Amino acid sequence: MRGRFGIIIIGLIGLAIYYFANQQTNPYTGKKEFNTISIEKASQLGRQSYVQMLQQEGGNVICSQNARSCDAAGREVVEKVREIGDRLRVAAIEYERELIDAGYDFQPVAREFDWEFNVIASEQPNAFCLPGGYVAVYTGILDVTGNADGRVDLSDLDDVDKLAVVMGHEIGHALAHHGAKRMSNSQLAQLGGAAVALGLGDMNANQQMMVRQAFGMAAQGGLMAFSRDHETQADWIGLQLLLRACYDPREAPELWERMGKLGGGQRPPQWMSTHPASETRAANFREWMPDAVAEYERRCGRRL
Repeated sequence: MRGRFGIIIIGLIGLAIYYFANQQTNPYTGKKEFNTISIEKASQLGRQSYVQMLQQEGGNVICSQNARSCDAAGREVVEKVREIGDRLRVAAIEYERELIDAGYDFQPVAREFDWEFNVIASEQPNAFCLPGGYVAVYTGILDVTGNADGRVDLSDLDDVDKLAVVMGHEIGHALAHHGAKRMSNSQLAQLGGAAVALGLGDMNANQQMMVRQAFGMAAQGGLMAFSRDHETQADWIGLQLLLRACYDPREAPELWERMGKLGGGQRPPQWMSTHPASETRAANFREWMPDAVAEYERRCGRRL
């Protein structure tokens, strides 16, 4: 039994060495984070996933080559999303340049990303940005970010600041390479599981099950906490993009309050979720808001 636990300990020590040897400084937080996937590889995977997703959606991609229709309303939605996306893209380039000027040593990506923006006709209230700058907005999110009258129509584009909050958050994930880091940590957890499995050979079935369950719960809890931290990071990065693109940051708390009400407000406890509670996110934005509003007005002028 001691020998088997020794194997586990040696394996976990090896993983710890591997973990600390692959740390990168996150310029948006100043913290070290584990990542084994290059920006180029992540962008390549992002492109592949994006193309596959668009093919699967087929005619639901509004005003695409294979779209079922592309009327004036559809074109207006797509043009507005792409306008917001381009302003956030320029803001991302500016933000990275400011960080480099401030002394952060990292590889900027906003100028190198391919940047594509598409709109998908779907009731799903969602949006995403894959590594490489591949963005999709589902029409189901428009009423949440718009006038919240229970239907999706062009009136939801009258005030687009909340939509910019959502898109800025998703772009923040790509700028901070969160997808690559999640993949890296999932792989690390798998390697840890393999190291533990090597030490289970002499244990009876009940002992093996207990050890596997304990490791699995610890790994899953760690990955969830890691994911929640990334969501908060993306909120912060998105806020910085809003300020530089001149979208009103004061719309963010109400947006997350609305998001928290989706599905009747039923959510698992925060510690069991990959995302912070919507109430937590709204509270974070309120804490950041005094400085954010001052910076917004400095850059963009006062808005009533």
